[in-house]
Amino acid sequence: MPEVIFPGPEGRLEGRFNPGPRPRAPVALILHSHPQAGGTMNNKIVQLLYQTFVRRGFATLRFNFRGVGKSQGLFDNGIGELSDAASALDWVQSIHPEAETTWVAGVSFGAWIGMQLLMRRPEIKGFISIAPPANMYDFSFLAPCPSSGIIIQGEGDEVVTPSAVQKL
Repeated sequence: MPEVIFPGPEGRLEGRFNPGPRPRAPVALILHSHPQAGGTMNNKIVQLLYQTFVRRGFATLRFNFRGVGKSQGLFDNGIGELSDAASALDWVQSIHPEAETTWVAGVSFGAWIGMQLLMRRPEIKGFISIAPPANMYDFSFLAPCPSSGIIIQGEGDEVVTPSAVQKL
């Protein structure tokens, strides 16, 4: 899992990238939880998602949003982080322009950013949203959601309420 540095809207972004094992391998982009709550690409759930996509033959990228780890810039309340995610997807697609499909996966804040990215990028065909913060952010932009995927919510989550995720 080589370390990569690629250009973002506010400077360099740090990531870990595993290229696809074959031509036309699908692409997966993984987004971490809230940077101001300690979220990084090294979060255990982010790493498990990364390893799962790699095992399934995806060209897989996880990265730190601006201001986290070696990524340059400052936290931007989701606006800049959405731009970071778009830059990350552009970068991985430049490495694998022949990808047959693209997935986005996110944890909490990363799930919110990932779903916004999904609505702006028609090449994203699948998603995994883990603990999307439906009680903290507006997800009404998803109606209707153009892709298939899965939303995962833990019953014991102390931040994101299961009822808000169920409503989403």
